[in-house]
Amino acid sequence: MADILDKVTDKNPRGIPQAPFVSKVEDLIKVPTDFEPVMQKFQERLQQYKFMEQSKQSAIASYKAKIPDIEKSLSMVEYLREKQQESESIHTNYELNDTLYSQAIIEPTDKVCLWLGADVMMEYPLAEAIDLLSKKLKTVKENLNIAEEDSMFLRENITTMEVNTARLYNWNVKQKKLLKDQAAK
Repeated sequence: MADILDKVTDKNPRGIPQAPFVSKVEDLIKVPTDFEPVMQKFQERLQQYKFMEQSKQSAIASYKAKIPDIEKSLSMVEYLREKQQESESIHTNYELNDTLYSQAIIEPTDKVCLWLGADVMMEYPLAEAIDLLSKKLKTVKENLNIAEEDSMFLRENITTMEVNTARLYNWNVKQKKLLKDQAAK
């Protein structure tokens, strides 16, 4: 019956099973009454793949949004370290409100505060902050590559499962027509 889905041993590195390709429906369904359970299992697997793909697409969007923020923070911390090494003050404008800005002079410093998330901010020495942001950027880029790879794998499997379900459906229509023709004779 639909044991073909349960026997899949090929998986991607994150454990997502590969969709089998059904070349001969007759080998899968021996009796026409087996059609409904088989079709249901194939449709369930197709929906699982679509859900996983949607989840991966959401993760990809999240990673792509994080990368520019991390790069901007890293660039700013490196700029602060450069100015600290030159013992040079930084003259800047900063936003107080949507339409209200003020000027500030930032004296050379060897520490910086970073938002870690969940309303948590920590103070780091500049070298540690650069190291932390560099590692975080590398991790996010690696996770983005993995999510994109999984998304492509899932897209291929969705296509395979759509072809499989279409083949199953067409086989069922053909079987019903044969039974109808036999009953008419």
